[in-house]
Amino acid sequence: MGPLDAYLPYLLNRAGARLAAAFEKDVRPLGASLQAWRVLAALRERDGRRMGDLSETTAIEVSTLTRLVDGMERRRLVKRQRDPADARVVLLHVAPAGRRLTARLLPIAERYERTALAGFTPREAETLRQALRRLYANMDRLPR
Repeated sequence: MGPLDAYLPYLLNRAGARLAAAFEKDVRPLGASLQAWRVLAALRERDGRRMGDLSETTAIEVSTLTRLVDGMERRRLVKRQRDPADARVVLLHVAPAGRRLTARLLPIAERYERTALAGFTPREAETLRQALRRLYANMDRLPR
């Protein structure tokens, strides 16, 4: 292995940790967290998700996600409902307070993306996104 600053896992972690810490600090006064934002963003993309799907989409482990959603439900940001097509299935929906919080968090998230991609051309930014998606998919080869 070469120098640490050439080691991909280090570079990914360093960039991700810096973004996460700064984002968390910015959204905490609004009563949110990075993980809550991930849940709300996923529900904004597609409301009425199963917990397993939400776990996969947000990269939050199911037991952690369950505790997070419990707290979000107590704050009336989300609500659990039985699937009308299959009563055994519970779906998570964003509640009105969750929509309002999402609307406040979205500009902050967009600002972080603009900052992270400063100096990238649109093509470079899309290439980076595609590469990171592929890199994430490659991680399925590792034991869980």
